[in-house]
Amino acid sequence: MLLEVKNLKVSYGNIEALHGISFSIDKGEILTLIGANGAGKTSTLMSLARLPRPEAPVVTGGDILYDGQSLLKTEPHILIQKKMLALVPEGRHIFGNLSVQENLQIATYPHRKDINRAIITGEILDQVYGLFPRLYERRKQRGELLSGGEQQMLAVGRALMTGSEFIMLDEPSMGLAPKLMYEMFRALKQLNFVKHITILVVEQNAKVALEFASRGYVLKTGEIIASGTSAELMANPDVKKAYLGG
Repeated sequence: MLLEVKNLKVSYGNIEALHGISFSIDKGEILTLIGANGAGKTSTLMSLARLPRPEAPVVTGGDILYDGQSLLKTEPHILIQKKMLALVPEGRHIFGNLSVQENLQIATYPHRKDINRAIITGEILDQVYGLFPRLYERRKQRGELLSGGEQQMLAVGRALMTGSEFIMLDEPSMGLAPKLMYEMFRALKQLNFVKHITILVVEQNAKVALEFASRGYVLKTGEIIASGTSAELMANPDVKKAYLGG
């Protein structure tokens, strides 16, 4: 087991956003958390990424174990440098005034002290361009001039450039045309298959998320109400009615 969330409770001031959720993910697995807007999906990822206040909630109970060690006192930059875990946030948050390649290269900052930095980052850059040929085609273009789908690919590529082995994605399909959405998920699936990178994705688009992941959990108002393999969740009458339009 790579990541284990145990009875996690988080709050924004006096408002509790997560009421003691528990889930786990194995190394090399693709896991999804699905649920409606406001279910607590983003709050979960912010807590796992150890983002500070006021943007992220405060953990008030439970624990987050990564490779058997608690992350509760781990700072975000240590999470990337030492734990090799990265977040692709909702809204992409790329640098619009920088080119595609500059956006990717700036993410290599955690490797700044590595004597093999040029080799490491060059290899990863080639991998990112291999996964997302559109980024290579637009490598000299400013980030703000990319389409929404291309910006999402850039956000994912930036996370890969950190050398992370565990990637969390927050609503990656939001605002994307179906063709670009499936193109991006196919690339992520290939990345998981070839590099065994662990992926945790939170999504409102439950159908796409369950097609992509092997297992999932359903969040509703800060609580997990269902879990199982993707096939089990897609066959669950309550899940189908509430999230799959069936």
